[in-house]
Amino acid sequence: MDNDLKSIAAARRCAETAFEAYRQFLGTDPAQIDAIVDAMARAIEPEAKRLGELAVEETGYGNVADKRVKNLFNALSVADYLRTVTTLGVLWRDDAAKIAAIGEPMGVVAALVPVTNPTSTIIYKVLSAVKAGNAIVCAPHPRGVRCGIETVRIMAECAEQMGAPKGLIQCLDHVTIQGTAELMRHRRTSVVMATGGPGMVRAAYSSGKPTLAVGAGNVPCYVHASKA
Repeated sequence: MDNDLKSIAAARRCAETAFEAYRQFLGTDPAQIDAIVDAMARAIEPEAKRLGELAVEETGYGNVADKRVKNLFNALSVADYLRTVTTLGVLWRDDAAKIAAIGEPMGVVAALVPVTNPTSTIIYKVLSAVKAGNAIVCAPHPRGVRCGIETVRIMAECAEQMGAPKGLIQCLDHVTIQGTAELMRHRRTSVVMATGGPGMVRAAYSSGKPTLAVGAGNVPCYVHASKA
C-alpha cells in the first residue's frame, strides 16, 4: 500500500474511532471535563522540554528553550483560561428578551498542525476541543509526525486515566496531503481547526466543513521600537 492510501486509511480509521468515543463522551459532567483538561495540562508540564527537543530535532525549526516555553504556555496558561469558561449547557440568559445561549459539542474535530509549531499547537487544540466536549484527530505536518504522535500520546493516555473514552484524542500516524484532505472531508468530521500556511488554510476552507483557520499574517502584532 502506498503512502497516500495508508494515510487515507488512517484518516478514515481515526475519524470513525473518534466518533464512537465522542458518542461515549456525550453527557460527561462539565466538572469531570475540567478535571481531564487540567490533568492533561499538568501531564505536559514535565514533558515540555523533551517535546521541544523532539520538535527541533524532527523539523529543524526553532530552538529547544523557546519550544519549551511555548509548550508550557499552551498547556498551563490555556488550561487556566479554559477553567474560567463555560462551554456546555446554558452559556448566558437574557430573561427580559426571553432568550438564552446553549453550548453543545460539535463532534469530531479535525486539527491541522503546522511544522513550525508541531507540539504547542496540538496541546492547545486538544485542550480546547475536549473542554467543549469534542473528540479530536490531529493531522501533523509530514515533517512533524513523530513529535506530534508523542504529544498526543501523553495527552490521550492522561485523559483515559481520568475517565475519557479511548479514541477521544488521536493523531494520524501516516500523513500525506491526501490523507489530511480525507480527514477534513470525512462524514464523521464536524469541524476543522487549521493552523498553517495559505495553502493549508485554503484547503481547510474548501473542505465543506465549518472551519476555524489561521496562518501567518492573520493577527495584529506589536513590534517594540528597539526591534523596528
